[in-house]
This record gives sequence, structure tokens and C-alpha cells, in this order.
Amino acid sequence: MTTKNLCSLIAAGADLLDEQAAAALLTVAPGTLGVWRSTGRYNLPFLKVGRMVRYRRADLLAWLEKRTRETGSTA
Repeated sequence: MTTKNLCSLIAAGADLLDEQAAAALLTVAPGTLGVWRSTGRYNLPFLKVGRMVRYRRADLLAWLEKRTRETGSTA
């Protein structure tokens, strides 16, 4: 493994958020994320690392961007 590859892996890991950090970014309760995962209410990407759930910051920001509305319609 090269130093460049190792640095890429470390940077990718630093971009992973636990449930509390992801909830803070989205301004929801951590339990809300668990409900969304289990019910499939929102298609919010997440990773399982053993028993731990992690979210990529870029995925959360992209998810928020897709939910941005220009008008009051819900379409």
C-alpha cells in the first residue's frame, strides 16, 4: 500500500459520520435516523460497519440538495 492510498483511506474515514453527527447535520434527533432506516421512509444512504451505522457527509449533503424546493409544491 502506498502512502497516497493510505492517505485516501484515512480521508475517506474522516468523512464518515456517526448517527449523532449525522443527526446534528440534518437537525433531527438521532432516533429519527433509525426510524427512517428501518421504515425506508426516506432513501438516505448509510453504511454498516459491523454493528455501527455511518453516513457519508457528501451523501447527506446530496440528499439535502435533492430535497430543496423552489416553490411550495411537494412535487
